[in-house]
Amino acid sequence: MLFDDSYQTLAQPVEGQFRDRGSRFLAFAYPIRREADAKLHLDTLRREHPKANHHCYAYRLGLDKNHYRVSDDGEPNGSAGRPILNTIYSHDRPGVPFTNILVVVVRYFGGTLLGVPGLINAYKTATAEALAVAQFETLTVNEQYRIRFGFEQMNAVMRVVKETGLTVLGQSFDTHCTLDIEVRKTAAMNVTERFKSIDGVSVDWLS
Repeated sequence: MLFDDSYQTLAQPVEGQFRDRGSRFLAFAYPIRREADAKLHLDTLRREHPKANHHCYAYRLGLDKNHYRVSDDGEPNGSAGRPILNTIYSHDRPGVPFTNILVVVVRYFGGTLLGVPGLINAYKTATAEALAVAQFETLTVNEQYRIRFGFEQMNAVMRVVKETGLTVLGQSFDTHCTLDIEVRKTAAMNVTERFKSIDGVSVDWLS
């Protein structure tokens, strides 16, 4: 499914847990913006739970289902990371993916083997328990641009900013004027074309 520029993510980190035949499965869910955020949280949990037997996880970034990573961390293949990821996917709404999220499930082995079906259920349920208490927020994917212009274009540039409700991230009115703006991805082409239609104005993509 293709999504537009809106997505749902966690408003703040949450936790949940599940027990089965002596094993404890502690789930930690975090909002993230990049892969480096996921690594930071993983490293922290490994330090906080050094005696845990497994630190399994899944994270998802972006608006489609192509940017993700899963880890079974020593559990049987497909029994941990994928069930976590599928539980994340299950929170998608029509046109609004649930993304930019990391879920780590820390397992303390209780002495009884659960088998692959039992592990799938445990990792899925622990993840669901964490997300059940989560608060969600809907955000938009934005792009940032730098607008360059002279003083003679000031009024025309600021008129576009006002009419389109742009977020101004920074500005400089020196010999040459610059304006750093943020715009929703779906509106970016129309907005930048309006700036480019003003003589003497240039537009550079920042991120």
